[in-house]
Amino acid sequence: MVDEERVVERESVTTEPPTTQYPSEPVSRATVVRESVTRSPSGAETARRVIVFLFGIVQALIGLRIILLLADASQGNGIVRFIYDLSAIFVAPFEGVLHTNAVQAGASVLDVAALVAIIGWTILEVLIIAGIGVMRREP
Repeated sequence: MVDEERVVERESVTTEPPTTQYPSEPVSRATVVRESVTRSPSGAETARRVIVFLFGIVQALIGLRIILLLADASQGNGIVRFIYDLSAIFVAPFEGVLHTNAVQAGASVLDVAALVAIIGWTILEVLIIAGIGVMRREP
């Protein structure tokens, strides 16, 4: 992770010792320097984090789809229907890549197209992150 450092505040305070009655005492000066530094991620790092987050949501949806189909979840349930419908958007580009889109055993279904979709979206994520890494400026 690359963070940029920016100096926010720099303040110098000099204090004079109080004058004393006795001139033989040594005169000293105290200097206090206070510096605040704010660390924040670079623009490329922020973009990388957003990409990882968005692709993570897509991959989680597809993973839930695979699990629900294997468990033969009821499509009449609203949450299950929502996950199927939303994940279908991300699985659709990968349907037909292989000759078989699903393997069925009893009531359980292994959605092969969804497995291919997870692999495909992960490869796309890695390529985008690599592209961001190429554009990243290192100090």
